[in-house]
Amino acid sequence: MQGDAPNPPSDGADQEGLQERLEKLSKINAVLMDRVERSMDQQGNAFSLFQTAIGLDAKVRARTEELTAVLRRLECSNEALVEAKDEAERANLSKTRFLAAASHDLLQPLNAARLSISVLKDLQESDDTRQLAGRVDQSLQTIEDLINTLLDISKLDAGVVTPDIQTFPLDETLEVLEASFAPLAEAKRLKLKVRRSGLLVESDPLLLHRVLQNLVSNALRYTTSGGVLIGARRRGDACQVDIVDTGCGIAEDERETMFEEFYRGTAAAKSDHAGLGLGLSIVQRTVHALGHTLEVKSQRGRGSTFRLGLDCAGPAMPRITQHAPEVANLNVALGASVVVIENDRDVLNATVTLLKSWSCTTLPGTRLEAIEPALAELGTAPDIALVDYHLDEGRTGVDVVRALRARFGPNFPALVVTGDWSPGVAADVSAAQCELLRKPTRPAELRALMTHLLGEYSVSGA
Repeated sequence: MQGDAPNPPSDGADQEGLQERLEKLSKINAVLMDRVERSMDQQGNAFSLFQTAIGLDAKVRARTEELTAVLRRLECSNEALVEAKDEAERANLSKTRFLAAASHDLLQPLNAARLSISVLKDLQESDDTRQLAGRVDQSLQTIEDLINTLLDISKLDAGVVTPDIQTFPLDETLEVLEASFAPLAEAKRLKLKVRRSGLLVESDPLLLHRVLQNLVSNALRYTTSGGVLIGARRRGDACQVDIVDTGCGIAEDERETMFEEFYRGTAAAKSDHAGLGLGLSIVQRTVHALGHTLEVKSQRGRGSTFRLGLDCAGPAMPRITQHAPEVANLNVALGASVVVIENDRDVLNATVTLLKSWSCTTLPGTRLEAIEPALAELGTAPDIALVDYHLDEGRTGVDVVRALRARFGPNFPALVVTGDWSPGVAADVSAAQCELLRKPTRPAELRALMTHLLGEYSVSGA
């Protein structure tokens, strides 16, 4: 009897096992394919990005080269512009320096003309010819004002004006202003009031005088009724100087442009005595150079106030005030013996002619050595010396005055005339204790100063 054999697996079971294995393999294959696809997508994206990056890099390189070329062209243009600008500035500076240095030569012929026309006016017998000579003199005055103003602007632009800051009594400057403008105010029937403060201020006396002179001149020019007030007072550590007028006032839309060169506002256009439109420009530049402040308040039809602020050094010490001499009558004989030293022969001849019209005896020459025979023939000390500051061979009028005083005594009166407005010249003349007169010379001012000096010299008993 045979034993029982094991039953072989059925075909159904085999098929089920294979089906399960197939499903597992399919899942595994699906996962693998998904991973492969994702990997391929990532590689494709990276390749696309790589291609894009290469394209952008090429564009960036092209734009960079274009920009570099443009920048190079701009650099060349900028270099050319800078060079042209520097050349223009050098030319402008050279011009202004030339004008600033040429003031003496520009004013010399004008000085001779002013002196000569004064003599010519006095010699006329008819009213018509005297009026004609007066009009010529007024035209020369206008030319003088224009030249002086343009020279001032040129000196400020060229930087050749260096303020000489000093401590001095402000009242001295106000007294000179009052003496200078009182006749003009009286002629226009205006009131001119000056309120002194007794303060010491820190500024350049000459430049401060020019600023206030321009402001007061403008105030009187555009005021037809009422008057002008010049007042000073302390405000903390500062000094405040006000120039107040009752004139036509300044329109609000003109206050930004009123300090520009040659600008003349509505009031100037209607005035018969309009200026050149340079005064306020000079004021602004000078105030800036001095480190002061300037404020303007104005109302149309009611007047203006110009307020100047500067450092105050304290109250002034008691002092003896030397008032400016009154203007002398030019028709009265002066009768003095005068040493006249002037290296410009036209000015020398004009000065001699003017002095002779005042019945003066003159000892004229271009240098002191040239008048030695005349001094010896005179046999006595002359009464006064009138000398130009800048002489030949580097000499100055102060040198001449020292030589005359060594010969005739330390109190010998002398008047130094110059067209040089530099602080150094003023300091040199002041140190020599001489009177300083600016060119172009005004005959009335010259006569007044000579009368004043001769009077002092006579009283001293020298």
